[in-house]
Amino acid sequence: MLDVWRAADDIDVFESAWNFDHFYPIFSDSTGPCLEAWTMLAAMAQATRRIRIGCQVTGMVYRHPAVLANMAATIDIISNGRLDLGVGAGWNQEECDAYGIALPPLKERFDRFDEGVEALVLLLTQETSTFDGQYVQLRDARCEPKPVQRPQPPIVIGGNGPTRTLRIVARFAQQWNSLAGIEQWPAVRDTMHERCAEIGRDPATIDCSVNLWYDPTQDVAALGETAAAFAEAGADIGIVYLPTPHTPSVLEPIAEALRPLTD
Repeated sequence: MLDVWRAADDIDVFESAWNFDHFYPIFSDSTGPCLEAWTMLAAMAQATRRIRIGCQVTGMVYRHPAVLANMAATIDIISNGRLDLGVGAGWNQEECDAYGIALPPLKERFDRFDEGVEALVLLLTQETSTFDGQYVQLRDARCEPKPVQRPQPPIVIGGNGPTRTLRIVARFAQQWNSLAGIEQWPAVRDTMHERCAEIGRDPATIDCSVNLWYDPTQDVAALGETAAAFAEAGADIGIVYLPTPHTPSVLEPIAEALRPLTD
């Protein structure tokens, strides 16, 4: 992964590199190896110079929001302002059961997520933060030093849920990430726009990122065609998932397939 991220850092088509916040390799055998996301981001911040870095997306159930805020500020400083702060409510029952981490019912999980994102923003932007939520309490809390990016690293919220997730996107996100396919994505995007309209926010202030699934057994041109369809539908950023194992050699063909969309 270090070799791949360093190679991507030298290819201008790629603007960001992402890992995920899981403790098991969820797309393969769950008994296999899986590095922890945020300690890896600290190392990748030091090992790269240009490319933005982020975790798609951090499960709020795994870390207290105040701890996560300090982690994010630190990594934004290490990277000299290249962090995208990806967050989500969390969902992985297998990991939570294995580690004894509570995974609340869906409503409570999103209530906690609402409070957690609000606390993150306060800690990253205010000298001191006081917050009296049902699940998160802050008392004149400090997060120093502040991140390089102001007012804070862009908050990336992942998910498609029309009732809770997209309302949180409208309130807090600078980037919205969706796993929806090209057939479903325009409708989900329109719902996100509706949630923005409800609070008077311009949806153009939120970058829309989508996931592109690269299959090394197929012609890379298919990836370019899918990316072009998303771009035509209004997506701003395509995040290419690379199945393991992979090496830096996979990057140049992908870059050439996507380069026409960046000209």
